[in-house]
Amino acid sequence: MGEVALPFAGQVAVVTGASRGIGAATALALAKAGAHVLLTARDTKALEGVEQAIHEAGGTATIAPMDLTEPDAIARLAAAVAERWGHLDMLVINAAVLPQLTPVRDIDQKALNRAIATNVLAPQALIAAFDPLLRKSADGRIIGLTTSVAAAPRAFWGAYGATKAAFEVLLDAYAQEMRNISKVRVAIVNPGPTRTAMRARAYPGEDPASVKAPEVVADALVALLAEPFASPYRVAV
Repeated sequence: MGEVALPFAGQVAVVTGASRGIGAATALALAKAGAHVLLTARDTKALEGVEQAIHEAGGTATIAPMDLTEPDAIARLAAAVAERWGHLDMLVINAAVLPQLTPVRDIDQKALNRAIATNVLAPQALIAAFDPLLRKSADGRIIGLTTSVAAAPRAFWGAYGATKAAFEVLLDAYAQEMRNISKVRVAIVNPGPTRTAMRARAYPGEDPASVKAPEVVADALVALLAEPFASPYRVAV
């Protein structure tokens, strides 16, 4: 019997925030499905651990340690992808910063600026840098991870919700702009309550076992990426 064809064989994916949580689980799931995955995050050691797990599972990956908010970091990554592969099939924008939960009147400006840089400016820079490579793919697609408080504001979540709302607007607008001129598609995914470090900081008294594992979200994302979804596509896991 021949080997079973992997759905993403020959495809290239970039996953941001890939050192842990949903990002790491998604990177592993994509690699198991045949994609070569570029792992980005600030923690080099953690990225190496994810890369090792991918290799042990029979997949392939490349780590690209970086701070997405550093000038030219994203442009350098895109240039490296262009030189090595000439295209990009999947971009999973998962990296995000959760500012301290606080009343709007008490929001720390420095923390808000950092969240805007990571949650809004970096995604726009990712889209700008990888747009030419996504257009060169036979099926370029972007997945953006969001939150319920982007669409339904909640007390004390104003800073985070505002940045993710702006993030959603950028993705939705880009999807509409691409709809009639390219094959690039965009999905905006709300993972819902998930067992992550960010979740633990936001809900310190919560039993981690009471919410789903990151692997559940990762499997849903891989399934979505394999489908011909209409763009922009919005879904909650």
